[in-house]
Amino acid sequence: MSETILEVSDLVVEYTTSTEPARAVDHVSFSLARGEFLGIVGESGCGKSTMLFAIAQLLSPPAQLVSGSVIFKGRNMVELSGSALRALRWRDYSVVMQSAMNALNPVKTVAAQFEDAMRAHGQKDRAAIRARSREVMALVSIDAVHLRSFPHQLSGGMRQRVMIAMALLLSPDLIVMDEPTSALDVVAQRSLMVQIKELQRKLGFAIIFVTHDMSLVGHFSDRLAVMYAGKIVEMGPTRPLFAAPQHPYTRGLLDSFPSIHGPKVALSGIPGAPPDLTAMPSGCRFRPRCSAVMPRCAEIEPDLYPSGETRSRCLLFDRRAA
Repeated sequence: MSETILEVSDLVVEYTTSTEPARAVDHVSFSLARGEFLGIVGESGCGKSTMLFAIAQLLSPPAQLVSGSVIFKGRNMVELSGSALRALRWRDYSVVMQSAMNALNPVKTVAAQFEDAMRAHGQKDRAAIRARSREVMALVSIDAVHLRSFPHQLSGGMRQRVMIAMALLLSPDLIVMDEPTSALDVVAQRSLMVQIKELQRKLGFAIIFVTHDMSLVGHFSDRLAVMYAGKIVEMGPTRPLFAAPQHPYTRGLLDSFPSIHGPKVALSGIPGAPPDLTAMPSGCRFRPRCSAVMPRCAEIEPDLYPSGETRSRCLLFDRRAA
């Protein structure tokens, strides 16, 4: 078995509101092996990015981590001080934000930002910093001449690749990515995804990749976790999950994307909208939108049950009831 590098247990994150707290992440648990590519998918507002920020310990008010643990390489990051977390970031794990233009400093060149990150982790040799900067730029297929560029002088795709290069500066074991392709056209998305996967194969780091587009990670991830209303509703190996989705929500998501193979089929989508996070429906959270709803779905909140090669949070797979 591969070494487990990350263990997330019973993670709960809430946003403070003027009325009831909005629980954006509700008792989420999963593990990640060294070198694994885990995709986190779901509609906007289902808690994907909040969960990622909780794992990376980057939450800020009104969000707060209520309970749970994030064990990374044997250490619970929830209990670490700010200085201890700063020592880990970039060196042991990195974060690639959704918008590189906002994540990069607009008044510093790429080279200056790389230098800041490396100096913060003890590398003082300027020649070594320049050499490593050129090396990571080559890894993401950008000419080293652009180290002298400011972020606004680069295209969207180049900025995202610069962020990935920056994430690789100190050879971390884990990179978490929050919808890094959302601002790119489909050709640039595909190119960037191919490059990310190649880098992972070459360097061996693990990836948590958050997106709302299931088709984007279908060919690149090892496992998928499907989130809805703050919970993981289905999780399993990517190929079996795509071939035979078990949870009605997963099937609805896949039916929302056109296929490039086979006969033309009308897109069905999912009726309705995700629930208010301050007032969840009783029982199954997907019940108001589900085509397979049963009377007991209003009374019982389902667990994650074995369902073929995946695990699904649906009473259809509750063998005890059967």
